[in-house]
Amino acid sequence: MKFNWTKLPLLGAGLTAAATLLASTAVGQTGGLPPVAANVPQEDAYQMRALPPQESAEEVAEAPNRYLETEYLKERGIATYGWIDAGIGANNWGSPFNGPITFNDRNWMGQVNQLYLVNEKVLDLEDGGADWGGRVDLLYGGDSIFTTARGLDGNLLNQSPAGAPSWNSSKYYGLALPQMYGEVGYGDHAVKFGHFYTIIGYEVVPAIGNFFYTHAYTMQYGEPFTHTGILDTWKASDNATVFAGITNGWDNYSDPINVLGIANPGYPGANSNAAFLGGASFKNDDETQTLTMTTSSGNEIGGFTSPLATIGNRSILSTVYVNELNDKLTYVFQNDNGWQFNAIGVAETLGQQPGTATWYGINQYMFYNISDTLIGGVRLEWFRDNNGYRVLSPIRNAIFGGPYATGYQGNFWEMSWGLNWKPNRNFIMRPELRYDWYSPDHGKGALPYGKNFNEYGQLYGGCDAIWQF
Repeated sequence: MKFNWTKLPLLGAGLTAAATLLASTAVGQTGGLPPVAANVPQEDAYQMRALPPQESAEEVAEAPNRYLETEYLKERGIATYGWIDAGIGANNWGSPFNGPITFNDRNWMGQVNQLYLVNEKVLDLEDGGADWGGRVDLLYGGDSIFTTARGLDGNLLNQSPAGAPSWNSSKYYGLALPQMYGEVGYGDHAVKFGHFYTIIGYEVVPAIGNFFYTHAYTMQYGEPFTHTGILDTWKASDNATVFAGITNGWDNYSDPINVLGIANPGYPGANSNAAFLGGASFKNDDETQTLTMTTSSGNEIGGFTSPLATIGNRSILSTVYVNELNDKLTYVFQNDNGWQFNAIGVAETLGQQPGTATWYGINQYMFYNISDTLIGGVRLEWFRDNNGYRVLSPIRNAIFGGPYATGYQGNFWEMSWGLNWKPNRNFIMRPELRYDWYSPDHGKGALPYGKNFNEYGQLYGGCDAIWQF
């Protein structure tokens, strides 16, 4: 049976959280690739906050071989490249899905997570003049459902199922267009317009930008993945970069906020989903430390009182600090804080304004360069879904039909251990072991793990391989 987003029966909180989550986050950096500041070399452009952890030992000494490049395109500043990411993961309970873990969500089912293709012209502002550029990303695979935008590769809210991917060939595979933008630059400014990845958070959608195969709860459930709008990147100095722009909000390409009718029309700006997206990034002189603070704030759908929707402000503030302690050791700290006002049916918390949902957490990463080809890493995360508003288990069933649960008011913890083995410039293998546990605020209710949503914790193991071309 197909899922009806506007009539979602919820376990625990009675909130239409799945509809809100999938419609507003397109289910979610990384997370996404941040905008590239002016004059940043292409090899360093994967993740401006810090070099991708798997590259830290070599500091991108050698870029991957690009088999799709031609001299004709290179002479015109056009790059064409991509990668294939495939792997497998499993949980100790034998549940068909790995609980709330995404993107590799299926138990013991090999997945082609990403067949990814990029076509881009990077701005060249080294001489202080003007230039133009742009980028188009195509993502086919199991990860595509998590990064769709309403009105582009996802359904509009007045389509059925609302907010769900619209270019899927099956429950497990589909196509997404996570980036499609133009860019103009002059001097220290670069202005991006179109559809692009968020600047919020640390982890990203593209597999080449992450150390771990699995993702943190903050990235999966607490952050947007993409925006549509305009964003200015100003390289204020050699040590500071500032971002500011206006977007359509979270994971939305063309869906008007009042498409379903508004249950609270008197709310300020209730007919507009315009949101501010901005932040700043600072680094020290030797570029061993980076501090990035980003935010998004604007009206989003807080819940459904069928056939109407409530509108409320949604804001998020993300702080990421990266410290390359020495040639071997890199430490990363992340803190996210999110708010949704006029959230329908959320579990109330003492001292909190009624109808408000909050989520927040702390991530810590440590990466150790064992050798030029082998890096070890650990991630420890605490994520709080304060009102049972964000987390689903599993998301794929909520989209395409099947048993799932939500309304998890409480604390999520996870610890992941992994290796990145990079024998050559094009190949990366990422084995990982992970343990998750959940502590609910009140009673037991439905739990995130196990075959029957009856387990507090889960042990997961998995491995994937990435080949860049």
